[in-house]
Amino acid sequence: MSERRFEASEAELMDRPDASPAELEAALKSLRGLNRHFGSYRIVSRFVTRWIKPGNRLRVLDLATGSADIPRLVARHARKVGAEVRITAVDFQPSTVETARRLSADYPEIICQCDDILTFNDEPAYDLVLCSLALHHFSNGDAIRLLRRCRELSRAFVLVSDLRRGFVAAAGVTLLTAAVYRDRMTRSDGKTSAQRAFSFHELKGLARGAGWVDFAAAKFLFARHAIWIEPKTSFRNQALPAKCIV
Repeated sequence: MSERRFEASEAELMDRPDASPAELEAALKSLRGLNRHFGSYRIVSRFVTRWIKPGNRLRVLDLATGSADIPRLVARHARKVGAEVRITAVDFQPSTVETARRLSADYPEIICQCDDILTFNDEPAYDLVLCSLALHHFSNGDAIRLLRRCRELSRAFVLVSDLRRGFVAAAGVTLLTAAVYRDRMTRSDGKTSAQRAFSFHELKGLARGAGWVDFAAAKFLFARHAIWIEPKTSFRNQALPAKCIV
């Protein structure tokens, strides 16, 4: 397997402060399609159906939320099973957050916030912290910082999923950006993401470096992998605070 290629001075197009709003909008639409059809929804759904049960009242945090399609997926599941969730969706890009707010207008349980996910802080702790397709945007050191924040911000569940470096990821990105998701930003960032993604072995090493203990890890279809933490004992329903601090 080729080594990870990461240059901190060369941010992906969608991460740049001068990113074109129109191009960003097109890339976010492509990302929603990729999430829906190529892994992210399937991974998140697998865990939230196990972790969010009828009658639960939970605080949920989604870091690097993009256009908040993952929070909306979580909210729909909670509504379906009769659980109450309050979801904070965080991204650092103002234009992205505005898109997330617009698309989440029918989901009052979702609050979209512009903030740096490496330094984001809130009290009290969340019941569930999610982070999807973001880890590869960071250097090894910052990826460890992000995993540490995920663990510190949660009092129960953590799920971090990402692209897995290798031939399948590289070939899949090349094919999909040539045939389906053809906007300029997605074509450029897709290739970069495949090169910057961590291997499965590297991902587990990052978790250990972040102080994760008793975590689990698995590979998934479409060159995805995930690490997660869940309590060994049954999750006890905990009431939401009277006011959600955001």
